[in-house]
Amino acid sequence: MKTKETVIEVNNLVKKFGHFVANDNLTFHVNRGEILGFLGANGAGKTTAIRILTGLSKPTSGKVIVAGIDVNKNPEKVKRRIGYMSQRFSLYDDMTVRENFRFYGGVYGLTRKQIRERMRFYLKKLAMESYENMLLQNIPLGWKQKLAFSVANVHNPDIIFLDEPTGGVDPITRRQFWEMIYEVSDAGTTVFVTTHYMDEAEYCERVCIMSEGKIEAMDTPKALKEKYGAKNMNEVFIKIARNVE
Repeated sequence: MKTKETVIEVNNLVKKFGHFVANDNLTFHVNRGEILGFLGANGAGKTTAIRILTGLSKPTSGKVIVAGIDVNKNPEKVKRRIGYMSQRFSLYDDMTVRENFRFYGGVYGLTRKQIRERMRFYLKKLAMESYENMLLQNIPLGWKQKLAFSVANVHNPDIIFLDEPTGGVDPITRRQFWEMIYEVSDAGTTVFVTTHYMDEAEYCERVCIMSEGKIEAMDTPKALKEKYGAKNMNEVFIKIARNVE
């Protein structure tokens, strides 16, 4: 059940690479069970921010709290509380479905019994029981993406980070994927998702739009469309981009 409990808190986050400022004083929060869309053109600073939130990179300055943990002080502890699905398919093609579940479940600290139970739960849910011993390279992309999402959620994380999870899949699979997102969100898991599909921004509870390392807008899709006099999120995105330029 969703609450107003804050699970991501970012205050004055700055990340510099030499003289280049990738993240320029980002301040925002995300609640438990919320679906936050993180949007922006390539080079806007999205990936840099996600790397910091997931403990893969340290901020130059500012405070970042994820699942109650200071990312700068204890990034390894953060990694146990989150799930992550990268833009490029994140499972191993030369391993079977079962081997992937066992590997990632072990990384997240689950026992073999827990891994087995969770794997069976997800394979049944996806109607993929017959795929258990199949190599990932022999499975269609859409099914791979749904498996990758299931593996990222195998340890019941507080937050799942999804980096363009539906890239390259067909519209029906995209919709099925979002149904999975809604389900984990309803169960209390926060979903932090980047996407290039503006129609998917409409599915999010709030949207954060970045440009040139800064947050240019952050609100519900409805509020943003009203503010910018737009019919859809694509128009909102274009208007913000033009104003920035």
